[in-house]
Amino acid sequence: MRESTPARVLRYCGILLVLVWSVFPILLVVQASLKPAAEIFAFPPRILFVPTFDNYARLWVAWPEFFDALWNSLVITLGATLLTLVATLLSGFVYARYRSGALAGSAFFLIFIRMLPPIVITLPLFPIVNWLRLNDTHLVLIVLYASFFVSLNTWIMKAFIDQIPRELDESAIIDGANVVGILRHVVLPLALPGMIAAATFVLVFSWNEFLFAFIFTTTEAKTAPLILSEMLGALDGVEWGVLFAAATVQLLPILIFVIAVQKFVIAGMTAGSVKG
Repeated sequence: MRESTPARVLRYCGILLVLVWSVFPILLVVQASLKPAAEIFAFPPRILFVPTFDNYARLWVAWPEFFDALWNSLVITLGATLLTLVATLLSGFVYARYRSGALAGSAFFLIFIRMLPPIVITLPLFPIVNWLRLNDTHLVLIVLYASFFVSLNTWIMKAFIDQIPRELDESAIIDGANVVGILRHVVLPLALPGMIAAATFVLVFSWNEFLFAFIFTTTEAKTAPLILSEMLGALDGVEWGVLFAAATVQLLPILIFVIAVQKFVIAGMTAGSVKG
């Protein structure tokens, strides 16, 4: 059945509104980062202007710690993503290929803990992290971020592995493969789109997360979002051009990555919803 013209126009208008809602604030930030300070909040706003990179130069000079924090964010994000992928590939395989009462109970537990707000578990963890002497380290944030997304990504990986025929596992066993061989040669190549989708969720969360970083770091493992908050609270006033430049630098890498892998993200969100 063909879609009627009014329905098609309505659908395109809805898509346009979503794009404007999502993209317009990003464009405003990038545009403001390229304006002289006097023109950022000028009214009426100037759409046509001569771009300048002075704000980025001032960011480099005035806030060198921002780039150290960006490096910390990169290390923590990649570490959390790798740890999450390893854990959820294994757990997703177990949930997809085995059945038992204990596994069913743990599956419901995963759903339950995913619904808890982060602040509920953050404060009780603080004395434990202090006792383990993990405060202000990359490791504590890597483990926390990975733990926060194991539940969701386990279900994503389970949905993808469920779509891999069991006959392929059986053929590998006949050829002499053990569980590790099945994971490496059968499951891993075919579940790669699911792993990319799962990695995207962890990457976006870890790159932008503020609460855990604020509570568990002070200087050595401070991440970029914390420096942005310090810019907003600077004692000598907020340099809005520098702040917008920093926000642009922090935003663009993850934005480019998400756009590049968007089809895998959509596949991850819809995995298991259609049976073949």
